[in-house]
Amino acid sequence: MIEVGQEAPDFTLPNQHGESVTLSQYRGSKNVVLVFYPWAFTGVCTGELCSIRDRMGDFDNDDTVTLAVSCDTKFSLRVFAEQEGYKFQLLADHWPHGAAAQAYGVFVGAKGAAKRGTFIIDKAGVVRWIVINEIGDARDPDEYERVLSGLHAAA
Repeated sequence: MIEVGQEAPDFTLPNQHGESVTLSQYRGSKNVVLVFYPWAFTGVCTGELCSIRDRMGDFDNDDTVTLAVSCDTKFSLRVFAEQEGYKFQLLADHWPHGAAAQAYGVFVGAKGAAKRGTFIIDKAGVVRWIVINEIGDARDPDEYERVLSGLHAAA
């Protein structure tokens, strides 16, 4: 299990457009809001990601990038992003199945999906905040905003 103060495990995953995204590419330039969610097109997941979409200026700007990760395919994530108007990157942890979610300790093998894990990673690549909820329990994006405000103030 990842803990606050540890270096965030690096990964490279395809986004909804098939482009490779590597977590460490943001080191030195942006804080990262890393959001694992179980499945595209489901009610709670859609609601959580729409909350981020509707507050995009807080979560994707000159200082911060949001990366939302599920075990769905990049093809389904592209349709999901288009349907919901998500401008942030949806990353496919499809193959090897759930490898990034496993590295962060949020993969549920029996379900083939990730728990709702959020990791806020600073510009140095260090995990500064974690919340992990079970698959059916939504997270509060106000908490993300509070933590990011603290990182901005410390910079």
